[in-house]
Amino acid sequence: MTANLYDLKFEELRELLQDLNQPTFRAKQIWQGIYQNLWTDLTDFSNLPLILRDQLSSQFNLGGLTLEKELSSTDGQTHKYLYRLEDGSAIETVLMAYHDRNTVCISSQVGCAMGCKFCATGNMGFVRNLTSGEIVEQVIKSAAILSSNDNRLTNVVFMGMGEPFHNYQALREAIVILNDPNGFGMGKRRFTISTVGIVPGIKKLTEERSQVNLAISLHAADDQLRSKIVPINSKYNISALMTACDAYLEKNGRRITIEWALIDGVNDTDEQARKLVNLIKGKLFHVNLIQLNPVDHYPGKPAMDQNARRFQKIIEAAGIPCTIRLRRGIDIQAGCGQLASNTN
Repeated sequence: MTANLYDLKFEELRELLQDLNQPTFRAKQIWQGIYQNLWTDLTDFSNLPLILRDQLSSQFNLGGLTLEKELSSTDGQTHKYLYRLEDGSAIETVLMAYHDRNTVCISSQVGCAMGCKFCATGNMGFVRNLTSGEIVEQVIKSAAILSSNDNRLTNVVFMGMGEPFHNYQALREAIVILNDPNGFGMGKRRFTISTVGIVPGIKKLTEERSQVNLAISLHAADDQLRSKIVPINSKYNISALMTACDAYLEKNGRRITIEWALIDGVNDTDEQARKLVNLIKGKLFHVNLIQLNPVDHYPGKPAMDQNARRFQKIIEAAGIPCTIRLRRGIDIQAGCGQLASNTN
């Protein structure tokens, strides 16, 4: 694949310009053009000398994602974008508007190796990791879409296709690039990484003392049930996962979100709610419930409203904050667990 300017951190861009015998102040001009002006073509950089634009064009692309299809939900608040990558692979990115924020749901891999039973991405299998530039570009394209409507991106969630902690280095580099105050300048607390429970990844994040938010896709509170619907639990069981979470809480002091897809008759029971309480009571957790989003290959049904509310009340009665998340973009298969690089 062609070298991508989005892959470069600011210091790497400075070093490149030095190699090209260009003054280093050009790095800030380029960086601001990419991440503040949101220019998407090197011909847009009229503040650069033509020879430098030609040098950059001969070595780099400014992005490699091609928009192939866009779908919008009937309420107009959720938009799904199918991007074709340079190697022919495809990913999906979801942009969601709320009354107080605009959030983009980013993919970190093409496909996913985790095989969670109710997830369309997991049913695809794993194809490859995304580069840091391919991750960054999803964010910048989303910011440009919002900017064209006089709006701005406020939050980035790594909850799209793939397991983020299985692409840790690219994930980390993308956040460094997007956080850089010389450019896009998005605060680390505006990022959320959602993991199915990759313990080594949680440990790395803990040691870095990052301000990035952590979310755990738990979905069951005992090993027997969780291993059935989240196969990676057989490798990193609930005890190991909770130990890693406890270390994260102790060192970082950042609230962890527990994500729980409520499946009718499977994990929406009072027993599961009480077991979840026993796991996290008295600790800095927030529980985010979402009634299962439908996917073709999984026969499970979303929990009924009354069961979701009862589950929530059990959690809240233990003094644990708990919300039932609004299901977004279901009509365009843009909800959690529905992304699958399709063109439907």
